[in-house]
Amino acid sequence: MKIKTNAMRILDASKIEYIAYEYVPDESDLSGIHVAEQIGLDKETVFKTLIAKGDKSGPVVFVIPCCMELDLKKCAVVSGNKKIELVPVKELLGLTGYIRGGCSPIGMKKKYPTYFDESAELFEKITVSAGIKGCQLLIKSKDVIKITDAKCADISSL
Repeated sequence: MKIKTNAMRILDASKIEYIAYEYVPDESDLSGIHVAEQIGLDKETVFKTLIAKGDKSGPVVFVIPCCMELDLKKCAVVSGNKKIELVPVKELLGLTGYIRGGCSPIGMKKKYPTYFDESAELFEKITVSAGIKGCQLLIKSKDVIKITDAKCADISSL
């Protein structure tokens, strides 16, 4: 890969192994399922990063399998909020330093409370965005959970 993203630099500095999977992003379909098909990995192991705001906590990061939906009620409970809602796309770059389709849980502008769906622990390795459209990082699930200081919880549904 020609480019080194902030997420990659953080992993390199922490001596955490990863494999970068490059693909050609399709602006008409930025879904994780499309990404999984592009890189040839099981959709249960390709995780997407979603940013929400809680009424008490402010921004919260949720990382779930691309084939699942975020369950906002479960997310509110685990994050200690009464109400939580996804942030508008236009606020994403300012909050995280990342754009839609390239939001990584690693290396955001600020350290936000982060939750991975508990299914991440079922797999030895999962992928998350490298921080740009067109690149996913295959990484040991325990390593990405640790480097993001995340907790695992039941936060998604079909």
